[in-house]
This record gives sequence, structure tokens and C-alpha cells, in this order.
Amino acid sequence: MKIFRNILLFLLMLTSTGILAQQDTLKLQREARALLRDGNDLYNKQKYVDASVAYKKALGKNSKYQKGNYNLGNALYQEKNYKEAVPQYELTAKTAKDKFAKAEAYHNIGNAMMEQKQYQPAVDAYKNSLRNNPKDDETRYNLAVAQQLLDKENKDKKDDKNKDKNKDKKDDKNKDDKNKDKDKDKKDGDDKDKKKDDKDGKGDDKQDKNKDKKKQEPKPQQGKMTPQQMKQLLESLNNEEKKTQKKMNAKKAKGKKVKQEKDW
Repeated sequence: MKIFRNILLFLLMLTSTGILAQQDTLKLQREARALLRDGNDLYNKQKYVDASVAYKKALGKNSKYQKGNYNLGNALYQEKNYKEAVPQYELTAKTAKDKFAKAEAYHNIGNAMMEQKQYQPAVDAYKNSLRNNPKDDETRYNLAVAQQLLDKENKDKKDDKNKDKNKDKKDDKNKDDKNKDKDKDKKDGDDKDKKKDDKDGKGDDKQDKNKDKKKQEPKPQQGKMTPQQMKQLLESLNNEEKKTQKKMNAKKAKGKKVKQEKDW
């Protein structure tokens, strides 16, 4: 009888403990819902930072509050804090049991990725959204835009890669041409030196011939002029005289005014 009584007391204690725990859980859930409503009011007033604070407090009361995660993601998105918004949407997509809720979460992930110009993750997110809600035309349109931007990005990367490749080839070609020019300059220099040596040799021969020629030509006697030299001297004196006369005439004519006839 005593044993039965102890068992009964133990069961009563467990039951009361469970009831108290359940009551605490319900209390926290009510507080979380109240904070969520506060956050929604602030969100509608476009006070997104304050709304984020309220949603975080709601999640502090109930970490598994799906609406809290989703709404926090929206508030962060409106703050343009796309990087932190994505994990909130991902958590919603993971825990939501409703397909439409999953589709909306993935759609918003795609939008946040688009804002960050991360086109491949955006395409993947939109596809996941359509898997959960194939009739969503808005998601289908966004997917088409994201795919187009992704194709352009891949094409630009490919073009840049080809440009770098062509640049490397051009640099190698310029290097080869430079080496060829260097070899050519060296060859030209050698040829030039060779020609110079040949020229110097010929120059010496020519100089020796001129020396021999000078030795053979008769030298004019000192103090006497040849007929040719006398003729050149007379012509030079006549030219100087003509120049002097011309200068004199120019001085006389200088300052002479030309009278203009007037038409009365």
C-alpha cells in the first residue's frame, strides 16, 4: 500500500511538471505572437529596422516560429541586407510543410541573390520555387531574366579568358619579334663593321693614290698667277662693282613717295 502511494505521488509530480512546462511553452508562444504582431505593424509603417528587432525578439521566445523567420527575412530584405535575409528564407523553406510557403521562400531567395548579382544561385532558387508552385508566372519571369543575365556573365567571362589568351600569344609573338630584331641588329652591326673595315681599306688605297697624284702634278710657282686665276679675279671684281652700284641706286630711291592721283 505504501509503495502504491509513492508511485501515485511520483506520477502526480510528473504530471504537474509537464503541465507547468506546457504552460510555460504556451506563454512563450503567446508572447512570440504578440511580438510578431508588433513587428508587422512596424513593417507596414516601413520601420524595417525596428521591425527586425521585434521579429528577433519573437524568435527569442520561440526559435521554431516559422512566420518569425520569414518576416525577419522580409524586413532584412527591405533594409537591403540581402546577405542576412537569405538564411532566414532558407530556414523557412526547410521547415515549412506547405508547398506554397516553400515556393515563396525560394522566390525571395532568388530575389535576394539577384540583388547581389549572384545569378547562378538565383536561377537555382527560382527553379526550386517553381517545383513547389509550377503555376507562378512571376517566378517563371524572374527565372528567365536570371538565366539571361547568367548566360551573359558566362559569355563575358569566356570573352575575357580568350582576350587574356590572345594577349599572352601576342606578348609571346612580340617577344619573338624582339629577339629576331635583336639578332638582326647584331647581324647588321657585324655587316656594318665588315663594310667599314672594307671601306677603311679602300680609303687607305684611295688616299695613297691621291698622294701619288699630288706628287705627279706640277706645283704653281710662288708669286705668279695662272691665266685661269687672273680671269676668275677680274670676274670677281666686276661682280663686286655691280653689287656696290646697285646698293647706291637703292639708297637713292629709298624714301621716294609715290603720288596718288586724286579723282576730284
